[in-house]
Amino acid sequence: MVNEGRSPLAGRIEADEVIVGGPVQGKTGRGVTKAEHSTLVFGAVEVIAYEDKHGDNLEKAGRLRLAVAQRADAVSIRSFLNSNILPGSVINTDGWKGYSKTALAGYCHELHDPETLALHIHRAFGNLKTWLNGTHHGVDPKYLQHYLDEFVFRFNRRNTPMAAFQTLLCLASQRNHVPLKFMVKPESTG
Repeated sequence: MVNEGRSPLAGRIEADEVIVGGPVQGKTGRGVTKAEHSTLVFGAVEVIAYEDKHGDNLEKAGRLRLAVAQRADAVSIRSFLNSNILPGSVINTDGWKGYSKTALAGYCHELHDPETLALHIHRAFGNLKTWLNGTHHGVDPKYLQHYLDEFVFRFNRRNTPMAAFQTLLCLASQRNHVPLKFMVKPESTG
């Protein structure tokens, strides 16, 4: 469900990471990632500013990107940003040390306003966790990236269901088909 030619996120971006996975006893904070059924996920969402019919300036979430990660260090964050966000974009983060000058080279970095606390990316993470637990009742970590790709596809097309269906048909028609092999038993000679 991922279009290989999709355009990167651009403009103002909220970026953060979240732990997805089952209960972990005796671990807190980032130590939770060491648990067998917990997985670190990077996320980034475009923040779109608009004016409502009353003239008020508001914001809403635009497109989303999610990816499974092994560590929340500068190298991993840099790789995620380079793969998903256009250089020159403004990246809002929570100040985690992984968002270092090295990781954010080529981007404008701003810390989240403490009052808003990355509203859009955290809402996307909350929707992701609700969807995984409510619909799928959990997901094995080795398959999580596939589920993240489906969630991103649905999230990015949440306002245009017919366009989502047409996009899915187009993506399916562009992929190489998986051959179906039938096992044919040789006729017995007897």
